[in-house]
Amino acid sequence: MPGMVDFEGIRPYQDGEVPGVLARLARDADLQAVLGQYLFPRATRLLPQLGRLLGGRLLRRLASRLRTVRDVQLFLSGHMEALIDKTILDFSVSGVERLSPGTPYLFISTHRDIIMDTGLVNFAIHRAGHATTRIAIGDNLLGKHYAADLMRLNKSFVIERSVTGAKAVYRALNRTSAFIRASLEAAESVWIAQREGRAKDGLDRTDPALVKMLTLAWRKEAADPCGLCGCINIVPVAITYELDPCALRKARELCITDLHGKYDKPDGEDFSSIVEGMLGFKGRVHLHFGAPVEGSFDSPQALADAIDREIVDGLKVFPTHLEAARRLGDEALPHAVASDARVEAAFQEQISACPLAQQPYFLQQYANLIRNKRRLGVGM
Repeated sequence: MPGMVDFEGIRPYQDGEVPGVLARLARDADLQAVLGQYLFPRATRLLPQLGRLLGGRLLRRLASRLRTVRDVQLFLSGHMEALIDKTILDFSVSGVERLSPGTPYLFISTHRDIIMDTGLVNFAIHRAGHATTRIAIGDNLLGKHYAADLMRLNKSFVIERSVTGAKAVYRALNRTSAFIRASLEAAESVWIAQREGRAKDGLDRTDPALVKMLTLAWRKEAADPCGLCGCINIVPVAITYELDPCALRKARELCITDLHGKYDKPDGEDFSSIVEGMLGFKGRVHLHFGAPVEGSFDSPQALADAIDREIVDGLKVFPTHLEAARRLGDEALPHAVASDARVEAAFQEQISACPLAQQPYFLQQYANLIRNKRRLGVGM
């Protein structure tokens, strides 16, 4: 890749680096402990040292088997398939037939789950015969050294959100934009969330700042958003979860933020959200690839609005969204797919476990999908 040296601190790992990174991970005591806790919980409870030993043994075995990025991705693909079978009742995909083999796309996606969003997108396009994407992740998720290694082994690149000062922020934005351009020009598709952080309130909206960042690398060819769609293939992506395993956690954060003006995230909460989102029951999940965005736009907001319309139109209405809207007083509701007894029970369990003061925030996460469709005038 041209200019790779400029991206040294943010780029994904390459094949030649995989064995060394895996060997380093196999020696990481923190990662050994984490794997022991979540893969061998009984042994870890009885004897924490045994859990770390088993986690280290697993890491060493992987280090001996996985030699390239493709090896890592094939390994993860098998585990993603098992995870889908275990935690999702039905995983449906639409619009993937729009993608042309060998064409690099910039997938601008809804963001509800830290890992599953990208995992499901890459699983779907891999199953359809396309190469997986490079994944944009914020450095706020990389508090542990092993987290950065694991993400970058899986074709992730780092968005530098922790930098401060106007000049440093501008340099970081320039570098992200340049890396996305270099990736697309190397025929590598890219996944990026439509805004920073997950949509904890259930309102999926594209941040115009994302559009402004993208134009930086194409400022000679597209000085403004008018020409950006002529330079890159932007594909809006909508992911709808019938159940969000992290909904209670999100409702608590939203409630505390409203009450106190801020939310101080405890250490380790992002990792707990990752595990909860991966292992929790999700009911049905629908993934929709929208039509590539075409046309000319006179402002970043106009292009963001066009992406939003395609994304929100692709979201699927499930019974949980209707029930949440009904509980919030909405009576003129559309029809949805038939309900499922297991999902109904799990949704009721979530509501029962949610403190009364936090329930409006919990219900809005689901109901706002319908409200957003109405606001934009797109199909239910």
